Amino acid sequence: MAKQKTLEDAFYETLKDVYYAEKASVKALKKSAKAAQSDELKQAFETHADESANQVERLTQVFEIIGKTARGKTCEAMQGLTSEMDSDLEDFGDTEAADDVLIGCAQAIEHYEIARYGLLKSWATKLGYKDAAKLFDETLQEEKKTDELLNRIAEGSMSSGKTKGSKPVAA
Repeated sequence: MAKQKTLEDAFYETLKDVYYAEKASVKALKKSAKAAQSDELKQAFETHADESANQVERLTQVFEIIGKTARGKTCEAMQGLTSEMDSDLEDFGDTEAADDVLIGCAQAIEHYEIARYGLLKSWATKLGYKDAAKLFDETLQEEKKTDELLNRIAEGSMSSGKTKGSKPVAA
């Protein structure tokens, strides 16, 4: 008879998934920073890439807390999101819509990470990993802050008519 899976098992598997995803996110952010046309967006991506590298370190700390070796497992969701970003960059990279498309891709990644870190924080709390829950919360707040920043950049480029190729709409 196969061993019954537990929340502890789910936590560990999800942690490995997020570890892989966060490392992939760092690469995607660096690529996005190079592709961004606006200095503000380029800076936002560079800043969050550094922040994400720190988030990988926090995940390593969580592995230590639970007594496991830090290692990732392929995150199909992140592979899909970064593949979509690559495809969108190919289609829109040299167009006036490039920054808006990059923001959309980055927000899809942020929303995935927000969902996963919220889940891991909840499970860590349930499993009694208080220090891990604090680390997840710290990362969760950073992800939310980045999402809000991307919203402000997107709205600024749209409301000021900076989205070239589209006409500002009168209120």
